[in-house]
Amino acid sequence: MNSRRSLARRSLARAATIAVASLFAGGCSWLTDFRQQPSIQPWQSLDQLAWSDTTTPFRANPQGSVSTLGTALAAYQVSYRPLPPVIDSMAGVRNPVAPTQASVDRGWKHFQINCSVCHGVNGDGAGLVQPFYLVAPSLLLPLTQDRTDGYLWGMMRNGRGLMPSMNRIDEEDRWHVVNYVRALQGKLAADIVVRREAAGLPGVTGDALPGATRLGPTRPSVHVKPTFTPTGGTPPAPGGHE
Repeated sequence: MNSRRSLARRSLARAATIAVASLFAGGCSWLTDFRQQPSIQPWQSLDQLAWSDTTTPFRANPQGSVSTLGTALAAYQVSYRPLPPVIDSMAGVRNPVAPTQASVDRGWKHFQINCSVCHGVNGDGAGLVQPFYLVAPSLLLPLTQDRTDGYLWGMMRNGRGLMPSMNRIDEEDRWHVVNYVRALQGKLAADIVVRREAAGLPGVTGDALPGATRLGPTRPSVHVKPTFTPTGGTPPAPGGHE
């Protein structure tokens, strides 16, 4: 009887050891630490539909929120659905950025980084993806030239068909891209210089990149530090900085 009990105890201990070892070997989800946690990459959405109202933003700002600097068109006014009627509805949005040389130069960098792979460095549709049967329309055709600035901006805002949303480009910078496209079309002043090459090779930074934007995370925080004068001095102007 004792031998049977001893054998049963050894069998139970062996089974428990195997069970514990299998838990550690299998990496149970409840045995985690800070080295094992979700990681959201830049421009990655947690929803399959990037325009959906249920999409969780990766920078923690509320979905559909408006910047303190304002917006030309909020999500509650016009949705982000990539549908022709939605994009057509933005045709009347006014371009708030003047087509200056500085604007065209900034739009040039964004275009060559984000758009030329499909639309070509000249905007003629001869992009690098063409051999892979991903055809992008020429931006030099009369049909595109007749589009309004608001329509082109709305196309970048929402995307349509094979074209994804270009909201990775800051809203104001998308207007600079519109101005650059107009320069490629020859619709700006004759003294505007239109560059058609890349600003730099892949991996090059510095002046080859457009740089920080007013809405970007590298924009300095505007804060007020009150300054008090001891006796009878002139108080600081409202909104002053130190």
